[in-house]
Amino acid sequence: MIEIKSSLEIESMRKASRVVAQVLLELKPRVKPGVSTAELDSFAEQRVRELGAVPAFLGYRGYPATLCVSINDEIVHGIPSPKRVIQDGDIVSLDMGAVREGFFGDAAVTVAAGRISGAARRLMDVTSKSLEMALSKVKAGARLGDVSHAVEKYALQNGMSVVKEFTGHGIGRHLHEEPSIPNFGKAGSGPVLKTGMTLAIEPMLCLGNAEVIVKNDGWTAVSADGSLAAHYEHTVAVTDEGCDILSAHG
Repeated sequence: MIEIKSSLEIESMRKASRVVAQVLLELKPRVKPGVSTAELDSFAEQRVRELGAVPAFLGYRGYPATLCVSINDEIVHGIPSPKRVIQDGDIVSLDMGAVREGFFGDAAVTVAAGRISGAARRLMDVTSKSLEMALSKVKAGARLGDVSHAVEKYALQNGMSVVKEFTGHGIGRHLHEEPSIPNFGKAGSGPVLKTGMTLAIEPMLCLGNAEVIVKNDGWTAVSADGSLAAHYEHTVAVTDEGCDILSAHG
């Protein structure tokens, strides 16, 4: 069942989501050559707690960190490590959640480390824009398939492939709630969106084939052909007018 949140509950979600947004904003300039992914994770945990929230991913289904840090061909769920050092030209996806007042927020962004290739820059731009296209379809009375289709349509128009193994999701009192939100689908299909629904929408696109392999650590998902991947995400609330982006900065 898809939960409808009250205005007070949505405000609690906004508080959690803004913690995530603030920490991601502070992390972005720290993504640079020579920095380990463990350093980013340590900073993220400290800041989440300083801002009055609790890391949502730490311990979730056994996940060992606050932050997911996925580099280049890693699509999602990259585990931070002191041995994993960012190199010039890497693209680095940061995915993080926080809990505040019993409610969750979740967001992701992909960041360039040093000088990246034109192809990598275009992948980041198309993935970010595909999220914008999806959010533009969020409105009471629309269907969930409109949101999913918007990602797929924009990605394919720009020569990118869509990861199908991982989806966005409902969010609220739990990190993952109904509904599942694929990044592909048919416009006009799926559940009708209603005011008070809260969703985590998160396109994941690849430059090459979007088939996925999960590494032996049981978490890190990589593109099967080694092609670059990017990931962007916002937590949003459905309104009569459209989309209230809870994880917006500021």
